[in-house]
Amino acid sequence: MNKIKHSKIKNTGILFELLTRQITVDILNGNNSGAVVLLKKYFSEKTELGKEYKLYEFLLKSSYKSENKANSLIDAVISARQKLHNSVLRREKYNLIKEIKEKYDVTEFFKSKLPNYKAFASIYKVLQSESTPEKFNPKETTDSRYSIVEHIVGKKVIANKKSEKLVENYKKQDKDLRLLSYKILVDKFNSKYKSLNVSQKNLLKEYINNISNTNSLKEFIGNEGKKVKKILAKYVSKVDDKITKIKLNEAVNQVDTLTKGRFIKDKQVISLMRYYELIKEIRSVIKRV
Repeated sequence: MNKIKHSKIKNTGILFELLTRQITVDILNGNNSGAVVLLKKYFSEKTELGKEYKLYEFLLKSSYKSENKANSLIDAVISARQKLHNSVLRREKYNLIKEIKEKYDVTEFFKSKLPNYKAFASIYKVLQSESTPEKFNPKETTDSRYSIVEHIVGKKVIANKKSEKLVENYKKQDKDLRLLSYKILVDKFNSKYKSLNVSQKNLLKEYINNISNTNSLKEFIGNEGKKVKKILAKYVSKVDDKITKIKLNEAVNQVDTLTKGRFIKDKQVISLMRYYELIKEIRSVIKRV
């Protein structure tokens, strides 16, 4: 019987995770993100890749106290995975990886360390063993399944013993799998981006979470723009320097362009990030005065 070889580059969950991280890298560097295009193209509800990612998401995000419920969920996911078209899925994955190689340095793209790598790998192995006619080592598939159960219930599975306590404050990084968190910022950007405030982080989270829901993202940016405009207008009266005051008034007048156009573009997200940074700087100056 064959050993299941885990492939990071073919793991649907990892591909999605790394693309969302790449979006953040691109935005914070002030670039248009090619990763956004790839996510929209390959992870829609109509693609086999998008459907398989949803199955990963169920296992990564779900949380049960009961091992029986966790196992039932795994069975349901396996059943759903068996209904996907393997040939179409392979073709979509091949094309996605090809485009990633065209747009990014593959070594850099795939070198990120994932906090739940074991869960990603275990899901890949279980789905692989249950969706192909190839015979795999039963011990390996069983171990992988147990790893998924551990992830879902947040505790070690111990045979023939009562369940132990839930792991202390189980770290559910994958609860917001497509969203940016402070942990990801530290992992991906080290100390360079530690200074992002709550508003900036929330904007990035909202952007990644609503890649395919442009109306929701536009509404969010519109509401944030109103808040920014109100805050900047308040600070204009507190500035004595004439040139600075003129610049601030120009900034206030430009806020309305954040939602200009039918769709939200990267440059509008970057502009809002810069408005947040401007407010942060103004507050810092006022505190020192």
